[in-house]
Amino acid sequence: MLKMQKISETYELKVFTDTGEYFGDVEESILTKTKVFGWRVKATKNSYLAKVLGSAKGVIVPHQLVKSIGDVMIISKAAIPSYSGEGEA
Repeated sequence: MLKMQKISETYELKVFTDTGEYFGDVEESILTKTKVFGWRVKATKNSYLAKVLGSAKGVIVPHQLVKSIGDVMIISKAAIPSYSGEGEA
């Protein structure tokens, strides 16, 4: 059964990748006239985005990469920017 959810209920949801990594929190939705285009996900403390982005505040995840929305949002690992590791320049 399809469960409907208001967009306003998705704000501040925790976002995880399909491999279980904590990615960040939903900050807002990006809408076209008739559908959801994407989601702005903010980098929060201890999130994967905070490690990768440094001083940037977040990223926009296209809605096509969202796999599920419920108590948390699950996104495809394809949305993750590449991360080369700590201490590398």
